[in-house]
Formats: sequence, structure tokens, C-alpha cells
Amino acid sequence: MTYRGVVLDVDGTVVRGDDPIPGAVDGLDRLATDGLRRLFVSNNPTKRPPAYADRLRRAGFDASPEEIITAGTMTTTYLADNHGDDALFVVGEPALVEQLTDAGLTVVDAEDRADTVVVSIDRSFDYDRLSAALRACRDGVTIVGTDPDMVIPAAEGDLPGSGAIINAVAGVVGRDPDVVLGKPSDPALRTVRDRLGVPPTDCLVVGDRLDTDIALGERAGMTTVLVRTGVTDDADVAASDVTPDHVLDSLADIGTVLDVRDNTV
Repeated sequence: MTYRGVVLDVDGTVVRGDDPIPGAVDGLDRLATDGLRRLFVSNNPTKRPPAYADRLRRAGFDASPEEIITAGTMTTTYLADNHGDDALFVVGEPALVEQLTDAGLTVVDAEDRADTVVVSIDRSFDYDRLSAALRACRDGVTIVGTDPDMVIPAAEGDLPGSGAIINAVAGVVGRDPDVVLGKPSDPALRTVRDRLGVPPTDCLVVGDRLDTDIALGERAGMTTVLVRTGVTDDADVAASDVTPDHVLDSLADIGTVLDVRDNTV
């Protein structure tokens, strides 16, 4: 009995910045040899699937936009389905705003016009923007976070992610977001199941984060594989309530997981 599908994280698992993580090519080659249907799922809200495919190609990986889901696409779909007529006040990067407006959603600059506040990674975030978010989050206004990642693995080292900005806004507003999308949220889980089209028991989830990648797989009933090439080390694993089925040094070692399943009758 073999695995039929795999959900792959990107940053910290396949690439760091624009550089391939050592061994990732070998790992992806082994997954392809075994015929697993793959889906790259990233909590990055700033890049659309075509841009992510280009980034992976520059790093030496052959990937198509149809194989990629990002927090940006999840957020856009969620807002279109649930808040399509709302005026959106966005604390986030221009690339996220472009995704929302291209989908026909209304983004406003005036805090007092907001029906829904969208909070995400914002590299220009400052005190004035935090103050604007506080004013926008009036009683009755919905707060939507794009993803929970506190830090993101970059070429120059770990950097603050969307979760850090979301926590800052939630702290001054005095309430948590109504929903935080991306892995391991229910919308992400439904999207992965629909797009991959493989029974969860026949799927792997491979990633470097316990609270997003591994938690998603655990909730879905998939076999979970943590790699040490990102933000999680053995001390984090020991202290966490989320326990991966396998812990590998890198994606290069994925054969040890596949061989166990291949030899099971």
C-alpha cells in the first residue's frame, strides 16, 4: 500500500528565500518517482500561485500554478464568499490588496468606512498604521487574519510574519480575529481536500511548522512529516502538544517514510 498524495509546505521546507534547501530536489524527485500527486500550500499571503511557480522555477523546481495554494488565494476566496459586499480595510502589503481588488472586492482607506478589517504581514507596519487599525476595528466590524505564522524563514534569517502583526492589532483592539485563515484553518483544510482529491489516509503532509503544517495534517487525518530545515527544532517538538508522525533532517530523507508504507501489506 503506497501513498497517493502529498501536501508540501514551501518556505523552510523546499526553499529559504530564493534558494533551494539542500536535499529538496532529491526529495521531490523521490515523491515524483513514487507517483504522488502533490500540492504546495504556503501561508505566504503576498504571492499569487503564478508568482510562486516562477519563484520555485528560479530555485530549480518544476512547478505549475495549479499545484499551488497560498494564504492570499485562500483569503481572497474566503472574503469573496463571505464578505463580498463589505468595504475592506487592509493592514497588509500592496500585493495582497491587488489580489483582493482584482477579485472585485472593495478596499477602502478610510477607517470609518470599514465593514471588515483584513490583517496580514506588512513590512511597512508602524505606530500610525496600528492606530488606524484600532480605529477601523469598531464594534461590529469583522476582523480577518490571513495566516497565523509568527515568523517566516528568509535567506537572511527568520523574520516577523503575519501572526506578529495580527497579534499587535488584536492586542490594542482587545479581541481576537473572527477568523485566521491559512494553515491549519478549516477553510485551508477544505481547500486542500478538494484540490488534492486523494483520501486523507493516503496523503502525507510535509512541513517545518508544528502549529500550521503538522496541525493541518493531524486534523485532516494525514500522515505528518516534520523537517528540521525551517523554524522548528527538537526542543520545540518536545514542548509541543502537536506530535508529528515522522521527524526528518530534510526533505531529502522522505524515502524513509515512503519505504515504510511501501513495505506495509
